[in-house]
Amino acid sequence: MMHRSAMLRRGAAIAVVLGTLTVPLVAAPAPVPVAFAAPSPTPSPDGGSGVRAMTPTVARQLDAVVQHVMREADVPGVTVGVWTPGQRDYVRSLGVANKATGRRMSRDLYMRIGSETKTFTVTAVLQLVDQGRVGLDDPVGRYLDGVPGGDRITLRDLAGMRSGLFDYSKDAGFFRALTSDPRRSFTPRQLLGYAFRHPAMFRPGEKFSYSNTNLILLGLLVEKVSGQRLGDYLDRHVLKPAGLRHTLFPAGNEFPTPHAQGYTDQTATGKVAETAGWNPSWGWAAGAMISDLDDLHTWAGTVATGVFPDGTAMVRPAVQKQRLTTPATGLRGAGYGLGIFDVRGWIGHNGSLPGYESLTVYLPSTRTTVVVLLNTDIRYRGDIEPSTLFGEAVTRVISPAHVFDLPVPASATR
Repeated sequence: MMHRSAMLRRGAAIAVVLGTLTVPLVAAPAPVPVAFAAPSPTPSPDGGSGVRAMTPTVARQLDAVVQHVMREADVPGVTVGVWTPGQRDYVRSLGVANKATGRRMSRDLYMRIGSETKTFTVTAVLQLVDQGRVGLDDPVGRYLDGVPGGDRITLRDLAGMRSGLFDYSKDAGFFRALTSDPRRSFTPRQLLGYAFRHPAMFRPGEKFSYSNTNLILLGLLVEKVSGQRLGDYLDRHVLKPAGLRHTLFPAGNEFPTPHAQGYTDQTATGKVAETAGWNPSWGWAAGAMISDLDDLHTWAGTVATGVFPDGTAMVRPAVQKQRLTTPATGLRGAGYGLGIFDVRGWIGHNGSLPGYESLTVYLPSTRTTVVVLLNTDIRYRGDIEPSTLFGEAVTRVISPAHVFDLPVPASATR
């Protein structure tokens, strides 16, 4: 194996499908262990709904599996929320938000949400589609200059991760620049520069390949067509109408308080570092946003239905239907639509960038939401996202017919 700082890892299958924003290094593949979710839940009636009632027994089972994952994956702090209309809520914050101070994890903390940002950026694009200002099948070159193959790559290809464009976050020069100074600021055009030095990986629309480059282009498109900065557009047209008072698109490394400290081994030396002060501009439209538990609870149903909490349309039903058309990705049980995935019925997205991970998913049949927020991205057994471990453990308890389960095939890690 090459030295950790010398070679970029091609993201494990979980990262490829669910959109992590880490810059991972080469690691051996390992499947998510089914026994990891032990102790196994005792069956209980779900009324045919697919989700078990949140009885005290089920809550205790959730407590047990969340604590088990924390111990096994060495997670400093985590907050988990489960909500189903008509049932008791389940919200737990365990562990520490800051190892140095001992501050406890709590549900009110701001957290960096990484690639969950993609659901917001794509929403902005779909709103422009609604307004007739762009079309999903328009070539991106109609709006932005300098995109290799831009006359053939459509906005749909970009949002659906089928453009064939190289992911800038896998470029060795980008990795060196980021890890040499994690507080530096990157511009969107600088990020594209790292991507465009690489040839296209395949013809547009030919297959699925997760690339953060796609979202940088979509963010620039929103700015070009709307005449507003991306953060301003989202604040006015998405965040405020959705009632998300603790969600923001930072301009730099600002991080509202209270927030959790983050812990990563995605460093030049491989040593664990604190990341709360790192600049997420390198993720921009693909992964820079900040939110909290309650806002993500609200957003889960909003993005999955296309309807704001007040009942007004965020995007028209016909456009929302296109968002939720989730072609296969090559991983069993997982499809990816327009900036959103469907994993065994759970619709949503995850996020990961140095020091933080999140998972926000929604089960339409029961209107159940699961949100997981944690302050580390250090992988279990080298390549398994800890947020995925929590997602699998929780859903194995509450929805045995819809387990958030993603295998990690060896071909995805080489």
